[in-house]
Amino acid sequence: MSNVEAGSVEVRRGSRMDGTPSAQVARVDVLSPRDVPLGGPRAMTVRRTLPQRARTLIGAWCFADHFGPDDVSETGGMDVAPHPHTGLQTVSWLFSGEIEHRDSLGSHAFVRPGELNLMTGGHGISHSEVSTLRTTVLHGVQLWLALPGEHRDTERDFQHYVPEPVRVDGAEIRVFLGALGGAASPVPTFTPLLGAEVVLEPRAALTLSVNPRFEHGVLVDRGDVRLADTPLRTAELGYVHRGTDALTLSNESDETARMVLLGGTPFEEEIVMWWNFIGRSHEDIVQARADWQNSSDRFGAVDGYPGERLAAPVLPNAVITPRGNPPRD
Repeated sequence: MSNVEAGSVEVRRGSRMDGTPSAQVARVDVLSPRDVPLGGPRAMTVRRTLPQRARTLIGAWCFADHFGPDDVSETGGMDVAPHPHTGLQTVSWLFSGEIEHRDSLGSHAFVRPGELNLMTGGHGISHSEVSTLRTTVLHGVQLWLALPGEHRDTERDFQHYVPEPVRVDGAEIRVFLGALGGAASPVPTFTPLLGAEVVLEPRAALTLSVNPRFEHGVLVDRGDVRLADTPLRTAELGYVHRGTDALTLSNESDETARMVLLGGTPFEEEIVMWWNFIGRSHEDIVQARADWQNSSDRFGAVDGYPGERLAAPVLPNAVITPRGNPPRD
């Protein structure tokens, strides 16, 4: 997915229903999404919760788009022409539909519900994403991971993994990165991470043991969910500061609830994120853009996409400064 937008997001501090702070249970900040159109006149709209001014990263997770359920007969679905990435990994996770992925490593794969596609950009990669003709409803998340400085120029890579669902106390969990609830993903990561889909039955509650060194985010796809004592609405992301060794998730509705749980050790480095590039300085971004515009071998070529690749936007008339998370309190 291509990032062509920047803006702010509303943040509210979680509280009990009676209005008293919930920090004594688990400090939860609620990040509200903003709508971002992708594409032309029939653009598919995504809901973006990361990045924002108040929080750039959760662990190494630095970008979160949540889309659908999207009727492709009305919107045209997803059609993102070949575009570049540096310094990051992309994580594609679908709830419904199918996306055809092609990249300059030569990978040709399909993103399907419950299956992880993890692409490593490192020094440079390019790829395209197109919803298939078999897709009627497109629904899922697109996530990015920032690579730490020592690995940000790593070679291109592509991993595909299908996690087995694990049932725990009225919940079904699919762990696609890291470990949770007795399940573990074999997919290697460059920093300690957690990524999982959690489906809760109606009126079910679940307490999960988690790594207290991690900070966590719960992105709600559907349902009336409560994280600790904090209610979360659909498309909101509840952020939990590190130091918590258990997360309690409750479904307060008569319908099935679904969410994506993200986590990781705090990412201590500042990053520069612009368009589809992650670097450490303005100069990194300028060079990456020039390399893409000049068709450098750095990004390779995507074979099989029936159209032109994306052109990079014009750089802002200002120095792009590094950003990290706000100081921990």
